Amino acid sequence: MNEELNNILSKVRELYTKYGIKSITMDDVAREMGISKKTIYQYVTDKDDLVGKFVGNEIALRQEEICNCFKTGFNAIEELFEISIFMNKLIRNQNPATDYDLKKYYPHHYQKMVKIRREGTYNYIYQNLKKGKAEGLYRDEIDAEIISKLYISRVESIHLNDLFTVEEFTSLKLFIELLNYHIRGIATEKGIIVLNKKLKELETNNIK
Repeated sequence: MNEELNNILSKVRELYTKYGIKSITMDDVAREMGISKKTIYQYVTDKDDLVGKFVGNEIALRQEEICNCFKTGFNAIEELFEISIFMNKLIRNQNPATDYDLKKYYPHHYQKMVKIRREGTYNYIYQNLKKGKAEGLYRDEIDAEIISKLYISRVESIHLNDLFTVEEFTSLKLFIELLNYHIRGIATEKGIIVLNKKLKELETNNIK
């Protein structure tokens, strides 16, 4: 990516995260960066295009960081915890107004984000299930495709209904309980031992 465009998207991310999308104009972005709008228009055609590039950049950043969790030598269960802790931090740092504005005013970009996020979640859960089976941590007879879709359905239903408050939904405790629920349904005896060890480790380190 062009360095100047990357700098623009970095500033846009900062502004959108702080103030939401709707209230931030192209003038605001130019003023905050100390550049002219003409410079911004060298890289985008309008605000809709800028929002689209912002969404694309967010997707790329998240995918890169999630992929790093797969490269650090964790077993399948440790891997799931690392990814969940990372995702929880993202949600905690996200301004609800940004997601709301994207969904209301830029639904085409929002749907693109949801589609790619869903596909990404499916892929990493599916690969994690295959890895866990190979490591003897997950039962061989589980259907990886069905379990992956069930996992996505469970996570999305938590986000979309009003059973949980914002504080509950953004808490690491909920993520840990979801993982505990998920893993106990698919784990072997060996996997349960690894799970309990990981839960004990989190408790000892007071990770909340």
